[in-house]
Amino acid sequence: MTTTSRDARQGSASAPVSAVPKGTLVPLFIGLMLAMLLASLNQTVFATALPTIVGELNGVSSMVWVITAFILATTIAMPIYGKLGDQIGRKPLLIFAISVFMIGSVVGGLSADMGTLIVARVIQGLGGGGLMILSQAAIADVVPARERGKYMGVMGGVFALSSVIGPLLGGWFTDGPGWRWAFWINLPIGVLALLAATFFLKLPRQHGRPTLDWGGMALIATATTSMVLVTTWGGGTYAWTDPVVLGLIALFVVTAVAFVLVERRTAEPLIPMTLFKERNFVLTTIAGLLIGVAMFGALGYMPTYLQMSFGLDATVAGLAMIPMMAAMLITSTTSGALVSRFGRYKWYPVAGALSIAAAMVLLSQMDPHEPLWLACAYLGLLGVGLGLAMQNLVLIVQNTFPITMVGTATASNNYFRQIGATLGSSLVGSLFASRLVSLMAERLPAASAGQMGSADSLTPAVVSGLPEPVHDLVITAYSDALTPIFLWIAPLGLIAAVLLMFVHEKPLATRIERSSEAEPTTGSLSVASEQPSRTTVPSDPAEADDPGPESERTSTDELAPTR
Repeated sequence: MTTTSRDARQGSASAPVSAVPKGTLVPLFIGLMLAMLLASLNQTVFATALPTIVGELNGVSSMVWVITAFILATTIAMPIYGKLGDQIGRKPLLIFAISVFMIGSVVGGLSADMGTLIVARVIQGLGGGGLMILSQAAIADVVPARERGKYMGVMGGVFALSSVIGPLLGGWFTDGPGWRWAFWINLPIGVLALLAATFFLKLPRQHGRPTLDWGGMALIATATTSMVLVTTWGGGTYAWTDPVVLGLIALFVVTAVAFVLVERRTAEPLIPMTLFKERNFVLTTIAGLLIGVAMFGALGYMPTYLQMSFGLDATVAGLAMIPMMAAMLITSTTSGALVSRFGRYKWYPVAGALSIAAAMVLLSQMDPHEPLWLACAYLGLLGVGLGLAMQNLVLIVQNTFPITMVGTATASNNYFRQIGATLGSSLVGSLFASRLVSLMAERLPAASAGQMGSADSLTPAVVSGLPEPVHDLVITAYSDALTPIFLWIAPLGLIAAVLLMFVHEKPLATRIERSSEAEPTTGSLSVASEQPSRTTVPSDPAEADDPGPESERTSTDELAPTR
């Protein structure tokens, strides 16, 4: 008997759990959407406010860290939240993550210099990593994979909404009450999310003491940080051959190798190496990393580009992102509904990756003298790709593993996607800043450069007030510094599409079950494991005549469209 068949026989003893009542699922889902909104909003709200913030705080050269610090902290925190969520349950961790995020928002709102602002973004990131992972994993606790597509699609829609509301709010705050309200707005949303998490989220809790992988946590934090410092400082602050950069590269290699060795030996690894035995996990993880580079390389700097190159104020620059949001919202929710309806999902992320690659090529052709609607159309195509790809990749990962590993698997997959996001924001930011300084030094006369002051004080208001010849030189330099970078990262989308073509489209699970011996937690949804509906191919010919219990087989009802 094969291992898969044996596992299926053991799973047949477990009693199926009935569907969660709508009265319970709806408020639960609202709570998770609020937590997701809180995290995703802060990846985008600073896009339009950033030029003014760094100009006021005299920190254009540190601009990349306002974005990168948040993503870096989020990336490091994700595997920890995922592992602990599987061990002790997700509800208490979600409440903790929301609280940490709100503390970071208070620190950011009170920031008086770039150093404090960056520290605030780190604190926000430590909470934000939990908000993203726990929201995605909690859905797997209560909704079978076959039905999960439409819920994950709506969650993707939340990110799409925040990708436009964020820049729009950031612009409105900048032009109105002030950019600090980009932090203060998190407090009322955070209070609502805390109330929803406290009273609505009835999730499974695990008994026993958690086992923390302290060695893995320290190593993954060191490796991730050193890698980000290399991509941020290399070629700009320090030459690539500088001892500082070479030392960071060596530190990354050593800690990454040590992390793998530690994870192979520890009892409760932060990122189990067994995950990489699953082809679907490996393919979707690499593809997610590549898409993350392209996605955050564009999203982090497009609103700033629109302000500088097209002369838009911060609010209008936020409105110009609406085509991307609308496309992402429509494709995310529609593809999720189609996955739940027909159970097929493989080709959506493939098409999404190809759309992202095409969008990167088109964005690289932008020119400040072309009509604005062209840039909006290119952003719309990017939104189509993101809506088709992002949430479906998470669904594929969750359908690959049992419910007892969903948190760890989701967090591990998202960790590498966030690595891509970190690389995208830091690489694009570093290259953009160094190219901008170089191009302005080449093209601007010394007298004109003196009129603007230092590069660190360059803001949209300063640029718009420059004499026309100097103004044209500045916006052309700004455009020429950024747009070619999009062409350089376009091949990443093509590579991701090729990889995703080799995903094995396993039938989506139609039930969530718990082991019969497991005791339900009072007042919570009793869910402990998910049984995927898969057809087992016996390695022993004798098994072909013994189909096994009815619960082992993938029936036609299980594969039929869910109505």
